[in-house]
Amino acid sequence: MRAVLAGIALLALWQAVVSLTAVPPFILPGPVAVLQAMGTNRGMLAQNAATTAAEIGLGLGLGVLTGLAAGLATALSDRLGQILRPLLVISQALPVFALAPILTLWLGYGMGSKVAVVVLITFFPVASALHDGLRATPEAALDLARLARAPRWRELMWLRLPHALPHLAAALRIAAVYAPIGAVIGEWVGSSAGLGHLMLLANARMKTDLMFAALAVLAAMTLCLRAATDAGLRRAGL
Repeated sequence: MRAVLAGIALLALWQAVVSLTAVPPFILPGPVAVLQAMGTNRGMLAQNAATTAAEIGLGLGLGVLTGLAAGLATALSDRLGQILRPLLVISQALPVFALAPILTLWLGYGMGSKVAVVVLITFFPVASALHDGLRATPEAALDLARLARAPRWRELMWLRLPHALPHLAAALRIAAVYAPIGAVIGEWVGSSAGLGHLMLLANARMKTDLMFAALAVLAAMTLCLRAATDAGLRRAGL
């Protein structure tokens, strides 16, 4: 309820600023104009939103799987950890905007380059959180497992992973918010469909209301993805 009231207050403030300052609509359209643009262009918005949603879903899934694999490898194998940890840091030291044009050049203007950007922007939080969580297992518990001569896989399943799950849950919540950002960045660099592509077209044609409408749809998709992630994690006890 508080979030709804805050949203209504924000929309009212937005409309008040537009009405009192008489700012031109091509600079800042009011919320009513944006809603009208959403209604008028609902088919176009839905079609491009479906493309962006597919990129987000596929990229987030691959990013999480890649992050899990990297996190397990760095935490359980010292040799692999020495190799992969610097690569993980380097992958985040390079801005995604700098890599997106290269990925578009390699993978083309289709969905592949956008999925790759989403993977790059989401796998690091998952890998880093899982690595830290697996390393955070109390040494006393690990000593007991070694005294009992527990196999390595049992130590992983029954000791390390339960301690790592809260860290992993926090990373998944972050990745759910980052994934739409990665998809839109890829679409801005080069695309033929998607909400980012629609924003560029609307901006070039001075249709600011349509650009805000696409942005509102993207924000709604992000909130829904975050809510779905929270609900799934709560159901899992996290």
